[in-house]
Amino acid sequence: MTRFSRREALFGGAAVAALAACGQKAADTLTPATSPVAAKAVPPAGWESGLTIAGRIKTGETTSLAEVDKAIARAKAVNGQINAIATDSFTQARLDAESPLDGPFSGVPTFIKDLVGWKGTQSLWGSRAFVGNISETDSPFAASWREAGVVSLGKSTTPEVGLISSTEPLVTGATRNPWDLSRIPGGSSGGAAALVAARVVPFAHASDGGGSIRIPASTCGVFGLKPSRGRLDKRTPADAPPVDIAVNHAVTITVRDSIELLRVAEVNDGTYTPLAEIAPLDRPLRIGFAPDTISGTRVSPETTAALEDVAQLCRELGHDVVDFTVPINGEEFTDRFLLYWAAGAASFTQAASAYSGKPVGPDIVEPWTLGLATMFQARQAEMPETVEYLLAFEAAYNEWFSNIDVLLTPVTGSPAVPIGEQAPDGDFDKVMENVLNFAAFTAPMNVAGAASMSVPLSWSSGGLPIGSMFSAKRGEDALLFELALQLEMARPWISRTPPVSAL
Repeated sequence: MTRFSRREALFGGAAVAALAACGQKAADTLTPATSPVAAKAVPPAGWESGLTIAGRIKTGETTSLAEVDKAIARAKAVNGQINAIATDSFTQARLDAESPLDGPFSGVPTFIKDLVGWKGTQSLWGSRAFVGNISETDSPFAASWREAGVVSLGKSTTPEVGLISSTEPLVTGATRNPWDLSRIPGGSSGGAAALVAARVVPFAHASDGGGSIRIPASTCGVFGLKPSRGRLDKRTPADAPPVDIAVNHAVTITVRDSIELLRVAEVNDGTYTPLAEIAPLDRPLRIGFAPDTISGTRVSPETTAALEDVAQLCRELGHDVVDFTVPINGEEFTDRFLLYWAAGAASFTQAASAYSGKPVGPDIVEPWTLGLATMFQARQAEMPETVEYLLAFEAAYNEWFSNIDVLLTPVTGSPAVPIGEQAPDGDFDKVMENVLNFAAFTAPMNVAGAASMSVPLSWSSGGLPIGSMFSAKRGEDALLFELALQLEMARPWISRTPPVSAL
């Protein structure tokens, strides 16, 4: 087994190195977005939240083995269509379900993203180079989930080392969006979001180094909060990258599951006050409304219309929504972030070569990863000033909130795009253009270490989910959860299921 503490800290499931531009080619997304008709807050038949399942197991109304068997059946029913499982561990899961560890989610079935170690399970890192790599131990974050009592059914799919905003790795093939099988589920937690959206499991592990929780949460219509830096992942000096952009957490259907999953994984070393009981927000906030990208490029009309509708919803809930222009040089930020991202790709190519025993090349590393590594090699002399710029960014980001409490933006430049537009073996420059157009809003919050979430409040006229991103300063995770609970009550999404559903 190869250790990846430093690389895991850097990538952590990050979705994409991009930020600045956002446009969408004229296709089938040019009709105005429409909000879904208000749905009753009633779960679809056969579905329960993680907390509900755990409660029923605790009282003896059901057993972990029964719930695991049902989840395995659901996985088998839909995975042939969505291709969201990198490695299954169904046999081991049934054994684990016979005596799960006692914790808040004791006996609840889930999936672990294929970017962290889960003892005894293959860890591909989304790469052909690591076929057969069995984790000898849990990663530190995964250990917190095991201690919480979850039962892992296997690993969910991810792009190669989480480097892009679509989940189409060559090692396992494209993962598909259960709302439309011709579309991407987002990345890099694409498999996790697809499995939760299809109601295979109530929640799944996810991680975010550039948008990898929020992007697939948006495209798959589930809830995803990116926690503040250091709240759930504590790096030692030896393991920490120069700029710590990546965090672990989850994608869920209910906000309550997300809250409790954060609580059980908190480091609680004094950096933050432990998460207290969270209630729906009962006070007005000043919300900055920023529907445009930081470089002023075009956002899909459906996405803009959906965000304007959500801004109006916030007004109706009593919040003061004000127009806001993000004070940032978008071109410079994107260039710096991309170079830092490319440095991680270059590091991974060397690790892939060392593990496989083969020279770096397209037979073990995908063309997208190789292209990023080449970019870094041509510009590595710029890294010191890039790191300096990124380290200073948190203070600049905090200034955005001098007169607002929360920032409201899109998550992506458009609803889910067709599979193939971000294929890792496509033309590098064209794929880069597509990535920059799609993953246009999320990276500043990673660099700032800030709390940020995608809330599934809108659907396009064609039935594709459109998440809204609410962001705050580092440490204000509780504030976002309070707002999320309020939004969940006002416009519940729990009963909305995709065409491909295990229920």
